[in-house]
Amino acid sequence: MGNEWTKQHISTGKGLMALSPIVVFLLLYVVVSVMIGDFYKMPMSLAFIIASMWALLLMPNIKISERIEIFSKGAANNNVLYMIWIFFLAGAFSALAKGIGAIDATVQLALSSLPSEFIVPGLFITACFISMSIGTSVGTIVALTPFAFQLAQTTGGDSAFMVSVVLGGSFFGDNLSFISDTTIAATRSQKVKMNEKFKTNLWIALPAAIITLCVYACIGDIHQINQAPVGDNSWWNVLPYLIVIVSAVIGVNVLVVLTLGILTCIAIALCGFADVSLIEMCGFMGNGIKDMSDLIIVTLLAAGMLGVISYNGGVKYIIQVLTRRISSAKAGQGVVALLVGIVNLCTANNTIAIITVGDIAHKISKQFNLDPRKVASLLDTCSCIVQCLIPYGAQTLMAAGLAQLSPVAFLPYLYYTWALTLMVILSILFNFPRKK
Repeated sequence: MGNEWTKQHISTGKGLMALSPIVVFLLLYVVVSVMIGDFYKMPMSLAFIIASMWALLLMPNIKISERIEIFSKGAANNNVLYMIWIFFLAGAFSALAKGIGAIDATVQLALSSLPSEFIVPGLFITACFISMSIGTSVGTIVALTPFAFQLAQTTGGDSAFMVSVVLGGSFFGDNLSFISDTTIAATRSQKVKMNEKFKTNLWIALPAAIITLCVYACIGDIHQINQAPVGDNSWWNVLPYLIVIVSAVIGVNVLVVLTLGILTCIAIALCGFADVSLIEMCGFMGNGIKDMSDLIIVTLLAAGMLGVISYNGGVKYIIQVLTRRISSAKAGQGVVALLVGIVNLCTANNTIAIITVGDIAHKISKQFNLDPRKVASLLDTCSCIVQCLIPYGAQTLMAAGLAQLSPVAFLPYLYYTWALTLMVILSILFNFPRKK
């Protein structure tokens, strides 16, 4: 793949113009929202529509029908459509679980089992464990976000803060899991064993997680996590949530996991443990899917726009610029980290970003005698950092959709992501872990 990026030189003007739709989106959504002081006023879908229209205007020598086809191919990416199926089922399960009282019962079980000061650290550890077990941050977010949101509502905590705990923990496990697609892509591109990359990654991710855990243990009073009274809900209503978590942990496909959750909810209601009719349950699921409509539209628009950016040479230009001048081993590591981060910014998919720059990173590793285990770790870690921070990433959009919050509401509370960023910088500056 490396030759593909070097065959054609992308001029500065052409490269910057190809990337300009991202600037348009950021100006419309982030800057305008900051100016008016409210991130809910400017619809993200409208910002993406305008930015996408601008992207299509950058191809004047191509027929309109062909431009739309390029955009549509980006939006119809297999990963995008698979994510949309998850959105459908996640919305249906979340609404149905809430309708039959499953989420309320689960929250009450947690509150009766944990002291108030351990609720937030416990939620973070749970998200870390599940995501490491199932190898997907999306599956973890689907399983835990409704619970975290309802927990915040019950205890009087900050909803964005509680959901961000799940978001951070989901990326910790995803980054370290042996079955994660990002781990597989990173290790294969650098020709290293998964256990070697895991050990290297621990030096970066584990300290960040410990720092985050200490922060969560210390700030419970700030976010007023108050102990709530335990109700009389039937513990049978906890079963759908337990089945979702257990089946996810043992590695069942996320679509099957959500389907099992929905069927369990229906079975519990039909057995008389919830005073809900079959028609009412259908209504819950329909409303849950409807609540995901904005999320699905944003996902399709973002994928289509990023497909046009890639077609116009935006990703090639980024790689070309960042690999132009590398003079030391530390600079080589920094370029690898920056390269995968920026490409992830343009593709909104950490696995695709790793695959895109993997061969280039391998060549940089050979040229400057870098530890390939460290390079694989940087590829995985830095792509996960950017994926967690961008408001149009699938994981952030999923969490925002399930919790009915703005995608940027989590940014101030992503303590693990910021701690991980600090550890990456320190690992490059002080070159740890050192090659054995």
